[in-house]
Amino acid sequence: MENQDQIWSYVERKAEPMIGLSDAVWDVPELNYGEFASCALHKNALEAQGFRVTTNVGGLPTAVMGEAGVGGPVIAILGEYDALPGLSQAAGEATHRPLPGDGSGHGCGHNLLGSAALLAATAVKDWLAETGAPGRVRYYGCPAEEGGAGKGFMVREGVFDDVDIAITWHPAHFAGVFPAASLANQIIDFTFTGRASHAAAAPHLGRSALDAAELMNIGVNYMREHMLPSSRIHYAYQDVGGVAPNVVQSRTVIRYTVRATELDELLRLTARVRKIADGAALMTETTVSSAVLSGMANLLGNATLEHVLQANLERLGPPQFDEADRAFAQSIRESLTPEDIAAPFVAACLSIDPEKPLCDAILPYRSDSFRTMMGSTDVGDVSWVVPTAQALGATCAIGTPFHTWQMTAQGKSPLAHKGMVHVAKAMAGTAIDVLRDETLLARVKREHAEKIAKTPYVSPIPPDVQPPLVVRAVQAA
Repeated sequence: MENQDQIWSYVERKAEPMIGLSDAVWDVPELNYGEFASCALHKNALEAQGFRVTTNVGGLPTAVMGEAGVGGPVIAILGEYDALPGLSQAAGEATHRPLPGDGSGHGCGHNLLGSAALLAATAVKDWLAETGAPGRVRYYGCPAEEGGAGKGFMVREGVFDDVDIAITWHPAHFAGVFPAASLANQIIDFTFTGRASHAAAAPHLGRSALDAAELMNIGVNYMREHMLPSSRIHYAYQDVGGVAPNVVQSRTVIRYTVRATELDELLRLTARVRKIADGAALMTETTVSSAVLSGMANLLGNATLEHVLQANLERLGPPQFDEADRAFAQSIRESLTPEDIAAPFVAACLSIDPEKPLCDAILPYRSDSFRTMMGSTDVGDVSWVVPTAQALGATCAIGTPFHTWQMTAQGKSPLAHKGMVHVAKAMAGTAIDVLRDETLLARVKREHAEKIAKTPYVSPIPPDVQPPLVVRAVQAA
């Protein structure tokens, strides 16, 4: 095998501008489908590095793709850059200090995610150009992972149909392979419609939509005993129908997120939730309609490709954090509870070591890790149509809960930068290993085909559902 140090040098050559890109994206936190400035920053970076750039990918104005190379296999490296509401925070501060503005922040590290993915793609591009090897690398800037299912809509539009493998990563406490364990989900709005009336003078004439929604919640709560313990159901009122208790509410909208470990189980579970909604409407003499907003498939693992990624991580060793990094990480941990600090060790099936502020080892490969603490990701949909492997990059203090101001606070720190460069090397090395080994690629694709033959992919997004695109009000600089 080619000297791995040579491959990593391609990453190091371009690390500085991509670190700058991650900081620039951190400065303009934008929510689902509104990532116009972030997408423009990634487009500019792709053009500066000599990629062939395509915008409006899959019909999404904030999706961008850059391609380099000729012929051979197509390697996709997936990036994200969407933020979260309510997580604004001054960079580098270990106490809560929100910034002026709309309150959004990169509380899941997606400013780092897209930048490291683009760094890895740039390194592969440079390697292809300098060696003359056949093959193409594509960087996909994907919007709206945080509940918006951007990649799911891109999959539906055939964006990845000619891709041979996909590689991505996520910021985390540890460096390792991201186990193929996530929850498929659907987000559904249920709208109950009744009849308004005076709640004291003529209550018999009213039919309460709010009563129907509350009865639906009761029905779902009773169903929890009779569903798999790994499934999850959450809800939030979007419109309670008014604030006056002396008016019978004629319209109520409640949003449900239904999750399950397997795509087919998700579809069965959502069918049961719909029946409960119908029953609640029947009991209250109201009507109910539903609209799916988005959906995500569970991750489909590819052990062959994951082992290649694991080998690259083990050759790299852990990120080389210094004492200043550890001191900052420790200051962040002082704002956390002991339960926060223990949670990632439990999730990764490691013995608890509360004195360790930062990752100092590569996680051992385990395809079933994190089974007890799973979220959802639209990478799942990509994994059903393309063999996919994900890495974890150590970019925060161990114990930092995701989707918190503490995660945002670390997003521009030297320790986060070291973690993103480290994981970019692992992704680039994995891509080049596949490009150089036709037999390996064939094994990766054979494993994927065998799994799909047993359980074909069904998109959890109905064909008539369109992404909730944001109208661009101001031209991004």
